Amino acid sequence: MVVQLSLAEARSIALAAQGFDGPRPRRVTIRDLARTIRRLALVQLDYVNVVVPSHYQVPFSRLGPYDRALLDRLVYRSGEFTEHWAHEASIVPTETWPLLRYRRDEHRPRPWGFDKFLLANPAYVARVLEDVRSRGPLRADELPPFEGITHTLDHAWFRSVPRAVLEAHFGRGALAIAAREADLARRYDLAERVVPAEHHSRAVEREEAQRQLLLQGARAHGVGTAADLADYFRMPVNDARPRLAELVASGALREARVEGWREPAYVHPEAQPARIEARSLLSPFDPVVWFRPRTRRLFGFDYRFEIFVPPGKRRWGAYVLPFLFGDRLVARVDLKSDRLARRLAVVGAWLEPSVDGAAVARALAAELREWTSWLGLGALSVGRRGGFARTLSAAVRA
Repeated sequence: MVVQLSLAEARSIALAAQGFDGPRPRRVTIRDLARTIRRLALVQLDYVNVVVPSHYQVPFSRLGPYDRALLDRLVYRSGEFTEHWAHEASIVPTETWPLLRYRRDEHRPRPWGFDKFLLANPAYVARVLEDVRSRGPLRADELPPFEGITHTLDHAWFRSVPRAVLEAHFGRGALAIAAREADLARRYDLAERVVPAEHHSRAVEREEAQRQLLLQGARAHGVGTAADLADYFRMPVNDARPRLAELVASGALREARVEGWREPAYVHPEAQPARIEARSLLSPFDPVVWFRPRTRRLFGFDYRFEIFVPPGKRRWGAYVLPFLFGDRLVARVDLKSDRLARRLAVVGAWLEPSVDGAAVARALAAELREWTSWLGLGALSVGRRGGFARTLSAAVRA
């Protein structure tokens, strides 16, 4: 039987699945962080530091203030989580490692075209791996240049040949990330020394791995179309459709129709609507908003991340975060951590149509104060850009 859902029910299911169905804990522990990441299946890594790197923001949106060092310790010292290409570069539970083996087997090295270099220089590629094997976890800048190899690359993220070769070994699964340094540089080690043996050695057939990844996406999203669920682990939708049909046939997922959606949807059997009383700023890379077509369908919220848009062509701002209040996205703020002045600066603020501006301003001001304290900043300021700036500024002053 096809499940019939109103749009409000779909929003409630989606936000409950994402962890917005209860109060924030009074004190966030490392186990709270672990449960949150597992509930989400993955957390996308992004080190843009306009406010604070995105992967720290995502747990805060659900749990509130916490010690960011706890997340670092959990990811790099516990053996429970590791970095992997999943939804872009991501933190994933180590038990997900076997499900991504087929992706490692098909990994295309970056920057695009670098595979030609790898094929042309097998001795150098093997030497990099042997250096890690014999010397232990290494940074790219700890690998010596080799004769005849051009050391630098004209690429924003892969600026040296050693870094690109390490990344190729990482993408193909020979290496894993053992640590992140204070300057954010990765230390690479043999994957078998980072990923617990029970997960490193387990083999999962490709189609079963795809089914399990889609189930993880469905559990984390609660409800979504084929495109929504495929996007969670960046799976081609044409690969996802037959696996979703198999999951429905087996009873692992249920087909659904959502009010106003043209495409059929899929509901995880654990998904339940709940009362949503959220008050959360969302990272641009939060699973609630990272697939923009779904954001429009669920919330009627048109969202674009404009940091790479030339300033004169931006509609909203460089680093704009949506504000979730209750079960709706009701406002957006362009934020910046001004570390020299020790203040959190709201560069601009905008309210969505047909929303109680006074109530939103009070809630958003309270959330911004929590962010200011969490980031260790001494002050909160609101600029003049946007039609909501004056109302928000008054609420902050109050």
